Amino acid sequence: MSGGAKVPGFLSRLAPRRTAEPSVAAEVYPVDPDLVVPSKAFHKFIAALRSRPAPVLIDLGPVIGSNVAYFGETLGCKIHVEDIYADLERFEREQRLAELPAFAAARFQQKDASVDGILCWDLFDFLDRRTAQAIASQLARVLAVNGALFGFFSTAHPHARRLTKFVVVDENTLLHRPYSNARMQQAVLQNRDIIRLFDSLRVNDSFLLHTNVREILFRKPAYLAAP
Repeated sequence: MSGGAKVPGFLSRLAPRRTAEPSVAAEVYPVDPDLVVPSKAFHKFIAALRSRPAPVLIDLGPVIGSNVAYFGETLGCKIHVEDIYADLERFEREQRLAELPAFAAARFQQKDASVDGILCWDLFDFLDRRTAQAIASQLARVLAVNGALFGFFSTAHPHARRLTKFVVVDENTLLHRPYSNARMQQAVLQNRDIIRLFDSLRVNDSFLLHTNVREILFRKPAYLAAP
């Protein structure tokens, strides 16, 4: 792996520590070089939030203590962890997937245009079309003008692909750590499908990684603020 000198600092940062949320432990993950993936868009997401005073961030993945610490220390932001992954698993386990779109449409209680950044990770690869549309609409609603939304979208359909925990190494590198769960990838979203999902946002950057995953950074255009 290139940039191997980053790993010791990464391990140090993942060691248990006090954070703004003392109840959230900072997990320590074994660093497998095959799971550490450079990102081309994540630093742009961080820069977008750094330009805003006291930004508000939504993370749609599971709680990862080291990530909470990273965003708190790097951005001084307020973080809402909305674990949609856990919701998916619960509805799958309870065989209530037909109710998921309605649940998703009412899932986010944040006010309109009140959030500066949203981390979708790879969530949309695991949603059915109706649930994806319900969540995308809510995210566009709560995102502030000039706010940023960051996500991964698979371009291939690997066998039995499951959800991933994304652990921040630094602004240019993420640890992609798959974990066992009930929900498997639903479909491969084409570019036109992704753009249609977020039709009120604009694509700021899009990069295809060697892992067959596309990173996309959306921004909310200023004209949406007009009455």
